[in-house]
Amino acid sequence: MVITLTEVALKKLKEMVFKDEQSPRIDADIAGGCGMTVKFTLVFDEPRRNDTIIEYEGIQIRMDRFTKRYLDEEVQIDYTDERGFLFGETLTSSSCAQWDD
Repeated sequence: MVITLTEVALKKLKEMVFKDEQSPRIDADIAGGCGMTVKFTLVFDEPRRNDTIIEYEGIQIRMDRFTKRYLDEEVQIDYTDERGFLFGETLTSSSCAQWDD
């Protein structure tokens, strides 16, 4: 998996001051059942034991297995003052989701 940050997003993350043990995490927000939509957000919280860690120019970005399975192989993160951190995709499925672990 490849995560890229635009220059604006990278600059914003480097400017931010994180509380002890907090780091950026990609989180998936699922809406619906059949015809589900997955929206990705960047949250800041404590590391979890089974996180996948991807490092980008000194910034560690974490995600759990649940979120990772919905992301494309290449993910771009951007930032705007109006909308915050933005992901290059929102997954929409017109069929019922199959939950495999």
